[in-house]
Amino acid sequence: MRRHVRLWAIATRFTMIGHLRNRFAMVLVAGYIPLWTVLAYLSVPSARVEFRLRATGQLLRPAGNQLTEITGSLNAVTLIIGFMMFASAFSGGHFDRRLAMAGYPRGHLVLAKITVLVLASGAVAVYATVVSHYLWAPRQPFLLAAALLCAALTYGAVGVALGSLLRREVEGMFTIVMISVIDVCLQNPVTNAGADSSIVRFLPSYGAVQASTAAGFSDTAMPRYLALQLLWFTAVALIGFLAFQRRTRNTLSLKTGHPHRPLPEQAARDRVKKTEV
Repeated sequence: MRRHVRLWAIATRFTMIGHLRNRFAMVLVAGYIPLWTVLAYLSVPSARVEFRLRATGQLLRPAGNQLTEITGSLNAVTLIIGFMMFASAFSGGHFDRRLAMAGYPRGHLVLAKITVLVLASGAVAVYATVVSHYLWAPRQPFLLAAALLCAALTYGAVGVALGSLLRREVEGMFTIVMISVIDVCLQNPVTNAGADSSIVRFLPSYGAVQASTAAGFSDTAMPRYLALQLLWFTAVALIGFLAFQRRTRNTLSLKTGHPHRPLPEQAARDRVKKTEV
């Protein structure tokens, strides 16, 4: 058990250091979230928008700028976490492959990525909720933070999957932007009069949008829709895991038919330390 914990801790530490060295991502977290949410709140008229929330069946009439601020927060959080995880998976793919061929368990590498994803998503979700609270007072701030967290986890898994599948960085960035923009905009009643259409139920952040909207303008708890969003995360994470397995497979074993002899655990740890230096 101690060995597994140690392997997980080493991989988590290395993954965390990689994210912290991504200064552009840190700037986005610090500046993009408040900029996007404040602009969405100030630039959109405060006229009431009447629509029926599918999750509760309630007819809501929130202010347009408050509703757009929620979707803006979702868009900002999903883009940032998606970018962070994609950049990490894309740039670190070669090193992950070397570690796997050196004998480092793939399961521990994947678990480390999930751990860092949860920590990063939680921090960004809380930050976005605090920014929203300074603009106006959502009725259920904890539910709003949970919805942002679940959406961030989903797009973080999307980023890992794309980082393991695509071969060019611009492809992944463009794909994440297009998915997030289309996903969120189609569910915003301010920009789409058919936001309550049954088609939106199949969009990746449907559960998070329903839960966050309810958090802002009603007192109804939404565990079912948070669970739906976590189901999306699980499905995408499974795809990412399979892509990671394929990317880090032992090519020497495939060519020769003989398993590649793994290096000792200490050798794998030394490779991590050398890369950190």
